[in-house]
Amino acid sequence: MSTLRGTIIAAHGRHYIAQAGAERLQCVTRGKKSHVAVGDMVDLKKTSGDQAVIERVAERKTLLYRSDQYKSKFLAANVDQILIMVATEPGFTEDLVSRALVAATAAGAQARLLLNKTDVEAGLQKARERVARYAQLGYPVHELSVRAYPEQAVALLAPLLAGHTSILIGQSGMGKSSLVNLLVPDADIAVREISEALDTGKHTTTFTRLYQLNDDTAIIDSPGFQEFGLHHLTEGMLERAFPEFAPALGKCRFTNCHHVAEPDCAVLEAVRRGEISQARHGLYLQLRHESMQTIGYG
Repeated sequence: MSTLRGTIIAAHGRHYIAQAGAERLQCVTRGKKSHVAVGDMVDLKKTSGDQAVIERVAERKTLLYRSDQYKSKFLAANVDQILIMVATEPGFTEDLVSRALVAATAAGAQARLLLNKTDVEAGLQKARERVARYAQLGYPVHELSVRAYPEQAVALLAPLLAGHTSILIGQSGMGKSSLVNLLVPDADIAVREISEALDTGKHTTTFTRLYQLNDDTAIIDSPGFQEFGLHHLTEGMLERAFPEFAPALGKCRFTNCHHVAEPDCAVLEAVRRGEISQARHGLYLQLRHESMQTIGYG
């Protein structure tokens, strides 16, 4: 059979769904290893009417994933925009937001924060103060209320999404599902169909799913999660993933400075002057420590 080119639109374990033109195919990889992500462009060989084998993964523009010292978990490929959803309630975790921003910058993707549920006035001021710290670092923050003001939310997001492949990231309860259902009217039906095809039963939120909004615009919905490990980022990748470090990089006394406790470290000097916050430098130290951990044997 001839080879088809398709896009991976859903993944669960080692089972995938690919969209190849008008066809939707259930796919597996050859062998036991699977290094395929939602958003990947793949070459497929059909094995039956609605099934295929993934022969090759095309070169990626970007790859977003989270990892600890034991395993890695692909989030999405070929994403150029990361939308981090937070809300006035329930409270969001600063650590998750900060790590997602580092991951976005390291992957070369635009990151934006979406502050949802702005109609909940009791928590609005505090939430605004919390996200303002990220706005000061140059990350755009957009306010919306998906359920209370759906038309305004669509009007706000439409130009931001146009021409991009975006991934939606956030903890459970931030309103991601409501937003996807607003942007993709048939999302619930699509999720049920994909869930049955992937044999995930009722666990419809356990897989990542790509929705093609038009020819050049797509949005990827990821499952809600509480932790975002970045074990795969090297020290050099980490220091460049903090935009506020940029003016200081290359100005330390030592060319191999780790920005931990070295004398005449330009980054530490910037921390002392308040140009880099203690919290952000602390996150850098934590991520650096994590990336240095290796699995012990024996």
